This record gives sequence, structure tokens and C-alpha cells, in this order.
Amino acid sequence: MFMTMKIASTLLHLRFAFSFFLLPIFLFALSISPNFTEKGIVWTFLILHLLVYPASNGYNSYFDKDEQSIGGLKNPPPVNKSLYFVSLLLDALALWFAFSLSTTFGFMVLLYGSVSKAYSHPAIRLKKLPYTGWVVTGLFQGCFTVMMCYGAINGYDWSQLLTLKICWAGIAASLMLWANYPLTQVYQHEEDQKRGDYTMSLKLGLNGTFIFSGLFFALAAFGFCAFFLHFYQSRHAWAFLVAMSPAVAFFTWWTIRVKGDARQANYNNAMWMNLIAAICLNTFFVWLFLDVSQLMQWLNP
Repeated sequence: MFMTMKIASTLLHLRFAFSFFLLPIFLFALSISPNFTEKGIVWTFLILHLLVYPASNGYNSYFDKDEQSIGGLKNPPPVNKSLYFVSLLLDALALWFAFSLSTTFGFMVLLYGSVSKAYSHPAIRLKKLPYTGWVVTGLFQGCFTVMMCYGAINGYDWSQLLTLKICWAGIAASLMLWANYPLTQVYQHEEDQKRGDYTMSLKLGLNGTFIFSGLFFALAAFGFCAFFLHFYQSRHAWAFLVAMSPAVAFFTWWTIRVKGDARQANYNNAMWMNLIAAICLNTFFVWLFLDVSQLMQWLNP
């Protein structure tokens, strides 16, 4: 019975389903890929979403030891040592498969995993450094991951990643992450403050968090639209704005609710924000991939 509880706790803290919220980054990289292969698509997806992200979730959960809600887990069970070892095992498997796919991808997965560990490990704990944590998290989950996925999907090395198009795409993705990151912290103020983790949202305050995130959402929208206008067509920019309208509507509603009642800055609303935004972005990037790759014309001759 005790062993079953430990296994259940470990699986819950790996939060496999939470990878859905990070799926837009992979799909964005895929949608702008000119030289994709089935092997590149499948293995990049599996390595990131079944190994890298769950390993990061589990490792950070082990050191955070949260007692209140965390992303994707409303009532987290107590962590145990097996979570630590399982997260390291997943990391090792991720590196094995990543290096098997390409050396560049392997080193990028290694760097991503190292930075993700620094987020909660007590020796560094980026989580307690509001500005550094915000910058590093958005940069690596956004720009760096776009480059990592793009390189692995297309079989490219470093020299083919540092182009205007990919850097622009990466910065646009980071702007979106920088907008959303403080919103994921609004319901954790009490526990973070108790632990001494003065997060970005704590620094900004509730109302400040929503104003700050709204500004960066606007910058992200501008960055994406400018990207599509420069490298693709105006209809792609318009389609992006239309696709994101449900997320904008929910964010506006949530901002108004929080201004009238601070209790609305809660776990449920934060997860709804993440879910709606992820659905909007995933849907758009799947459409963009089908349209740009001309697979849509092949599917509808």
C-alpha cells in the first residue's frame, strides 16, 4: 500500500499532462520548418514531452515540496526520494535519445535540463530571484526551445539556428512566456512568501501582475504578427490574432474579476488561462504547419 502511494505520488508530480501547455513551442518550431522529417518530428516530440518536461517537473517538485496548488496539480501529494531518482532517470533517457538523434540536440537538451534544475535547487534557486528567474525561464522555455526543436526537427546544427528568422521566432515565443510566467505565480503568493521565494508576481503585486502580463501579451502579439508579415503572408498574422481572441477575452475577464475580488487570482482561473491559451496556440500552429507545408492542399485536393 505504501509503495503504491509512493508510485502514485511520483507519477502525479511528473505532471505529464502539463506538457500540453508547452506544446505550442514545439508546434511553432514545426510550423516554420522547411526540412522536417518524420523521424525528427516524432523523436523531438517524444523526448521533450515524455522525458525532458516531466523530468523537470519532478525534479523541481522534489525540491519545492509544495503543500498548496502547483501548475497542473491542485492538491499535490507529499514528495518522496523516488521522485528525485525517477526525474534523473528520465533526464538520462532524454540525453541518450537526444544525442542519438544529433549531437547539437543532445547538448541543447543537456543545457536546458541544467537550467531547469537551477530553478528550484537550493544551491541556486532561480525561483527566489524574481527578475533573473523571469528572464531565464522565459528565454529558455521560449527562444532556446524554439531553436532546440527547430534544429532537431530539421537535422540542423548551431550555424543554421542563429538566423534572423529563427531568432525572431524565438524572441516572439519568449515574449509570450514572459507574459504568462507571472500569471502562473498569482495563486502561490502565500506559500512563496513563506518559503522566501520572492517571485516576479510577488514583486509586482496582484494588479501589477495583470498590467505587466497584459503589456507583454501585447508585445508578443506584435512580435508574432510582425514575424508573419515579414516571412509569410498577412493572412497568417490575421489568423493568429483571431485564434488568440478567446485567450484575450478570458484574460480581460480575469483581470476585471481580480480587480474587484483578489480571491479570483486562484489556481482554477490560472489553469483556465493556461488551457485556453494553449488550445488557441496549438490550434493555430497546427493550421499554420498544414498551410505552410502545403499538406492542407494535399489533404484536400
